[in-house]
Amino acid sequence: MFTQKPAFEAIEPDFGHSFTYQKFDENKLNKNIVWHYHPEIELVYVNGGSGKRQIGSHVSYYSNGDLILIGSNLPHCGLTDNLTGNKSETVIQMKLDFLGSDFFKIPEMKKIQDLFEIANSGIAFSGKTKKIIGEKMEVLEYQTDFQRLLSILNILNNLANSPDGKLLNAEGFSLQTDIKDNDRINIVFNYVKNNFKEDIPLNQIADMVSMTVPSFCRYFKKITNKTFTQFVNEYRLVHASKLLAEKPLSITEVCFECGFNNFSHFNKSFKAFTGQNPSEYRNQLKTILH
Repeated sequence: MFTQKPAFEAIEPDFGHSFTYQKFDENKLNKNIVWHYHPEIELVYVNGGSGKRQIGSHVSYYSNGDLILIGSNLPHCGLTDNLTGNKSETVIQMKLDFLGSDFFKIPEMKKIQDLFEIANSGIAFSGKTKKIIGEKMEVLEYQTDFQRLLSILNILNNLANSPDGKLLNAEGFSLQTDIKDNDRINIVFNYVKNNFKEDIPLNQIADMVSMTVPSFCRYFKKITNKTFTQFVNEYRLVHASKLLAEKPLSITEVCFECGFNNFSHFNKSFKAFTGQNPSEYRNQLKTILH
């Protein structure tokens, strides 16, 4: 609940390794689903399934798997849980200098260095890139350490040259390095994550982080480039898109299940967020699936 502390994840590669590689499936679930951050860049491939992305202040819904590059110290939640329905999840984590402080400064690595910079906003890859890179990442399971290292460089080069990337936090996400600020934003995000179906008054959330309402509003906008109300509504709308895709609920039921208490406001907000009203969105999904 709102008392959750921010989770700084300390990632230590196995002895003799400069990066971390992990593979998760139904027999070994990725249990790191809380809001967390770490200095390592993280590349995640989710094979199949659907779920929520929460990267920085961006929240969205993915389907048919996902390929995400998460920058250094960019807070995020886990992409999978026991309801996602994915076959497996492959995660690669590496420090910016995992091959030495100057390696990525050589001319041949310029595009990868630029990719690392852009990844500070979070990047989702779709289309052919998701399929091809996903397959390359899954093959890592059968490679030697040296082959994995070469494969990771090849993967990063492919991503750096891909036209299929989409920035998730287009305006950036400037998480403060101050521990108190970090603590505050984590309290807020975790509370929204657990309580978005309920009404969350501004004075209540401001009080949780020991701020006045005007100070909190300025602080939240500075950190996330969004108002608090906008952030909460986006979280609700992403949940609505997930329910419309996966549950046989009426649109009215979806509206109230997501924390909206006004149907016309829900319809208007959903169209502004997705470009379609809820029934159009659901019908398009059915067409795609068929």
